[in-house]
Amino acid sequence: MQFFSSRFLGSSRVLATTLSHIHYNPCTDKAYFTKAQLLPATPYSKLVIRSMASSGQQFPPQKQEGQPGKEHVMDPTPQATTPEYKPANKLVGKVALVTGGDSGIGRAVGHCFALEGATVAFTYVKGQEDKDANDTLGMLMKAKHADANDPIAIPTDLGYDENCRRVVEEVVNNYGRIDILVNNAAEQYEASTVEDIDEPRLERVFRTNIFSYFFTARHALKHMKEGSSIINTTSVNAYKGNAKLLDYTATKGAIVAFTRGLALQLVEKGIRVNGVAPGPIWTPLIPASFTEDESAKFGTQTPMKRAGQPHEVAPSYVFLASNIDSSYITGQVLHPNGGTIVNG
Repeated sequence: MQFFSSRFLGSSRVLATTLSHIHYNPCTDKAYFTKAQLLPATPYSKLVIRSMASSGQQFPPQKQEGQPGKEHVMDPTPQATTPEYKPANKLVGKVALVTGGDSGIGRAVGHCFALEGATVAFTYVKGQEDKDANDTLGMLMKAKHADANDPIAIPTDLGYDENCRRVVEEVVNNYGRIDILVNNAAEQYEASTVEDIDEPRLERVFRTNIFSYFFTARHALKHMKEGSSIINTTSVNAYKGNAKLLDYTATKGAIVAFTRGLALQLVEKGIRVNGVAPGPIWTPLIPASFTEDESAKFGTQTPMKRAGQPHEVAPSYVFLASNIDSSYITGQVLHPNGGTIVNG
């Protein structure tokens, strides 16, 4: 995918497509195109893009049935990478485990870690995320530092302690230790009232979103030493609330508290624990959770009037994983959220 400023739309040749594949970002005044071909520019091209912006539509309407969502069928595909990112060998020699690393934020984080020199392992859901996992493995192999080992993808359901133990053991068996743990796996479902959230659903969301953080951390700590780092993915919803994502929001609030408490528990061991609270980011979770109309307008409520891309969030994780950058930071949460003011 490429980005072009709308001021170029009046030139003699532009990248243009059908209406469903032209997207305009009113915050940056940029249009982006997918599945594009060269066509002569017309005043209609600019009109189409402005029309989408005025209607509040950021993405083509889309809906995926069931979770986890699939990145490879999204339109446009989330941006996990950017040529503007300049690695600086901040994680050379480190071993990182990223849960939910096959797509979305997890994929972008793993890619940045690999660019910075880390050896990366990630988890995914077998049978549902196989293609995304294979695509991510290919990205990581291309980004792999000369001193790093080959990446691995581990299929599992992280909602259960025994599965988390096995994941940690596989990473340690392959690489000998864990230096960076990114707890990132999540799922969410809309509900108009608390009465619609029954016990099986509540347990499922809590198992994936917070139980797995406890389980993976407790097993990984046996293989972490001074200078290691744990980074937990929470959400802007933990700070501002979300009426339609009540159970998800509750787990994200629990993650903030978990992060602060675990940071205090591990500070004497020299292990830092921090969090990242993304705002609305274009990931497979969105079309797998929301209606077509909600997906199309996703992110427009932020001060920046757009959704973020995974590559815009990933550097926060690099910062927190790097002792070069954040050796005096623990128990804190970073907020790449498009300008929403939060009080923590």
